[in-house]
Amino acid sequence: MDYAEYRKKFFTDPAPQQRFRLQGIMGVTLYYEDYRAALKFVAGIFGEPAYQEGDSTHGWRLGRTWLTLFPAEEGSPRNLEVPVHLQSVSELDRLYAAFIAAGATGRAPENTLMYQPVRLALVVDPFGVTWQLVAEI
Repeated sequence: MDYAEYRKKFFTDPAPQQRFRLQGIMGVTLYYEDYRAALKFVAGIFGEPAYQEGDSTHGWRLGRTWLTLFPAEEGSPRNLEVPVHLQSVSELDRLYAAFIAAGATGRAPENTLMYQPVRLALVVDPFGVTWQLVAEI
């Protein structure tokens, strides 16, 4: 299906008016039972955190949002996808490779339609969290 057909099939026209003037989502917070291993995994991909408050709060600046990790008393995040919007297809491919090298699993990136034409890769980290990597085509 081409993009025009996709938009006609799935989008409301005219688009509903937004109820609030939002700038986006400030960040994503993930709680991990094996906090030290999760910190090592995330730092292996994104580098050292830009924010650290004591031993139990670590944050990475990802574009205009924050990724924050906290220790959990039990369990790790489930039933969610962490969307990461990349500036280019080549950056998506690089980040996908970094996730796989760090121990994540996932299908190879593919071009598809998801609100707009995008390159998409879904990876699952060793703790069961799905990361949705997206770049506009």
